[in-house]
Amino acid sequence: MTVTIDDIQIAAQRIKALAKNTPVMHSRLFDEAAGGVECYFKCENLQLGGAFKIRGALNFLMALSADERKRGVVAFSSGNHAQAVAIAAEHLKMAATIVMPTDSPKSKLESTRAHRAKIVLYDRMKEDREQLARKVAAETNAVVLPPYDHALVAAGQGTAALELLAQQPDLDAVFVPAGGGGLLAGTAVAAKAHNPQIRVFGVEPELASDWYQSLRAGKRISIPPPFTIADGLRTPSPGEVNFPIVRELAEGVLLVSEDEIKAAVRFLLSRLKLLTEPSGAVPAAALLHNKIPAGIRKAGIILSGGNVDFDVLAEICKAA
Repeated sequence: MTVTIDDIQIAAQRIKALAKNTPVMHSRLFDEAAGGVECYFKCENLQLGGAFKIRGALNFLMALSADERKRGVVAFSSGNHAQAVAIAAEHLKMAATIVMPTDSPKSKLESTRAHRAKIVLYDRMKEDREQLARKVAAETNAVVLPPYDHALVAAGQGTAALELLAQQPDLDAVFVPAGGGGLLAGTAVAAKAHNPQIRVFGVEPELASDWYQSLRAGKRISIPPPFTIADGLRTPSPGEVNFPIVRELAEGVLLVSEDEIKAAVRFLLSRLKLLTEPSGAVPAAALLHNKIPAGIRKAGIILSGGNVDFDVLAEICKAA
């Protein structure tokens, strides 16, 4: 294991001065729609920066030496990690450059700029974001902060599950979005340390099924850039650091359709008054549409983010 419960507990102490301990919410109406499963939502959509990503970014940057901090940081992200790095770097008075795709949600671009980060745009269909980020870092002597494929990042993301299980300790299972796998790996480590019997599942769109395919194949599979509405889950393959952790500790990854994701966004907004981005609503979609295995009575669901453009939200709501 490259991430341990000790790593996650250390991360929790590192980030507590800035990251929020977000609330857990429960809805009888959602329980009924989910076939009677008690569902408890860890509201990372209410986190600083609107997503869980501040946890991993801050843990990584706070672990750097004073000399490394002076060099600045370069990150690559479609949005939530970008904002998190910008916020954390601003907090630590570090220079930050973020490589972002041209089709990033406007809200995420604007928020990243608002925290004084420099943005370098790229075409996700033609350019490799990681290569571009490493080129920028080499030119500026900066440190590269990956969005998910690093033990410090995964440990930071695991603090969300650590909090969830302190707030609601008797869960049967935990469901989280599966993008690069930092949140899923960190959650699996935290959950299994809390209770070895707890069941851990990732959830991803059918159109972005790299995790599902990889776990079935027993190795990391790469897919073309996916076109799912869940922009935060458009990763082409599972993270190298995260894959063995998830394969060892998680029970599996579930798939949901685009319509099911949109329906979950609408339900959470209209019934619970929780604004979630499509990526953040993916695990809720699995519960709402009865995609989960039998035998689960009490489920924790990490709503990973709430950063969604108004025009996208309007289209989702109009589709009802």
